[in-house]
Order: sequence, then structure tokens, then C-alpha cells
Amino acid sequence: MTATPALFPLGEYWWLYLAFTGGVLVLLALDLGVFHREAREVRFREAAGWSAVWVSLGLAFNVALYQYALWKFPKDVRLTATPGFDPGSAAWQTALEFLAGYVVEYSLSVDNIFVFIVVLGYFGVPARHQHRVLFYGILGALVFRALFISLGSLLMQFHWVVWVFGAFLIFTGIKMLSAPESAVKPERNLLIRIVRRFLPVTPEFHGQRFFVRQNGRLFGTPLLVALLCLEATDIVFAVDSVPAIYALTSEPLVVFTSNVFAILGLRSMYFMLGGAVDRFHLLRYGLAVVLIFVGLKMVWLDGWYGGKFPITTSLAIIGAVLATSVIASFLLPKRPTPAAVALPSEKM
Repeated sequence: MTATPALFPLGEYWWLYLAFTGGVLVLLALDLGVFHREAREVRFREAAGWSAVWVSLGLAFNVALYQYALWKFPKDVRLTATPGFDPGSAAWQTALEFLAGYVVEYSLSVDNIFVFIVVLGYFGVPARHQHRVLFYGILGALVFRALFISLGSLLMQFHWVVWVFGAFLIFTGIKMLSAPESAVKPERNLLIRIVRRFLPVTPEFHGQRFFVRQNGRLFGTPLLVALLCLEATDIVFAVDSVPAIYALTSEPLVVFTSNVFAILGLRSMYFMLGGAVDRFHLLRYGLAVVLIFVGLKMVWLDGWYGGKFPITTSLAIIGAVLATSVIASFLLPKRPTPAAVALPSEKM
């Protein structure tokens, strides 16, 4: 099966990729340099507002991408040759693929939030400094995702890689369904152990600083160690998320932009849902089913449908599975774990 040529190849549309990346950097600079210049705790109301902003920006970009594709490709030969497609198929297909990719990546981010909670709690990062750690963590995640996406776009040119990615997603989904939820153990992180071997770390925080010099010697702070741990765990998550979105679209621009918008909303989602993430305890099973579905799409369904499983059907299945798992989480709340209660005579 021959891969469909990209609508927005990097060699021809480099300016579009560059403009998008520049716009994201401007937004991040405004976020850290203007709105969060001072170290302070982010409250739920503010986090909800920022979450709405990032989601709105993602959807607005999708509309703009649709309008541009509609103007640029009014009659795309590759798509209009397929029965049932209208002249705006290229634009509509691109918009739906972006939306599907954004929904999947944003949903997979819930696992990241759980890791954020564990890592920041383990290192005791004060609430007023958590935004700064997550900001640079997200910045590093964007760089690593860009590298993974670039590598994936090269590998996806070979059809056997599609089968490998699909099989990997199916295996990951089955593992999530059958295996108990594993605890994150930052102290076992290889990167953290290497850093502590070559760079001494202070036992206390020094404000928002990642490095501090004491007696002429450079030290890292616990804030730096927490940041590196977040970066290392995001690399692990990228191994799942990047193949998952390539199962929905082979368009590099859609893969890149939908991934970026999903990552940009991570910090706000963390501050908004951090205290209630356990309420969505069945979502991981929904995500597992989604991974199995997109894996099957890569190894079987696309070929069964003549090269491309309908993106409208994919989006409907993904949305239904995720909505069902969220609703089920509220209808079947997680049983609280028994905790030891101190007797009055035991109080000091």
C-alpha cells in the first residue's frame, strides 16, 4: 500500500511550521513572563480559565486550518477520486483528523497529570513553585515530542513500521487493561540517579532556582531534580502517544500541531484536576480501549477499508469510549483505601 502524499510537506510549507512554532513560543513567553512572573500558587478558578483558553486556542487553530485547506485545496485530486467525497474533502478530512488527534492526546494527558502529582509530591515542591517546574517541563516535552514526531514521520514511510506501531499500541492497551496500576517511583529513575552521581544536590529549595553556587561549587536544587524526573517520564509517555496519533493521520502538520496544543493545556489541567484525578479512575480503561482500537486501525481496519478507516467513525468511537469511561467513573466511584486512624490516646 502506497502512503498518501502529505498536504503540507515540511519542504514546501516550512514557513507554516515556523510561524506556528513562533506563535507557541510567544504564548509561552507571555505565560511565564507576564501572567506568572511572580511565584504563587495557581488556584482552581485561574486554572479553569487557562484550560478554557488553551482549548479555545486549539479549536480556533483547527477552524483556521480548515479554512486555509479549503482555500488551498478546493478540489484535491487524491480525495475527489474516491467515491462519496465532495470538493472540500481535503479540508474536512484535515480538520477531523486534527480534532481526533487532539482528543486522543489530551485524554492521554490524564496519565501525565497523575505522574505530576506523584513527582511533585515526592520531591515536596511548594505549590507556589509548581507552575515554574511544569512550565519548563512542558517546554522540554515540546522539544522531545517534535523529535519523536519527526522520527515517526520518517519511519511511517515504511509500511512494516505501521504494523509494528499498531502491534505495540495493541500490546500497550491490553497491558493497561490487565495489569494493575503501577506506582511511579522517582527514586528509581535512571536519569535522576545519574544526575545525583555527577552533580551534588542541595537538601533544601532555593526559591525558583534550579542551580545554586555554594562555596564556589555548583549545586542542583530539588527543583531541578523534579524537573528532570518530569522530562524523563514524558519521554516514556511519548512512546505511546506519538504512534497513537499516527494511527489517526499521516499528515505531519496535524500530528505536530494537535500534539502541541494537547501538551500546552497540561499545566492548567493539572492545577484544575489535580485534587480530583482519582475520580476518573476508570478513564485508564477507556484509554486502553482507545489504544487497542487505534492499533487495530493501523494493522487491520485501514487495509479493510481500502487504505483509510473513516475518520468520522474513528472520532465517534473514541469520543464514545472516553465519555463512557468518564461517566462510569462518576456512577461507580472508587472505593476509598482504608487508612489508619489515630486513637485519642495516641495523640501527642
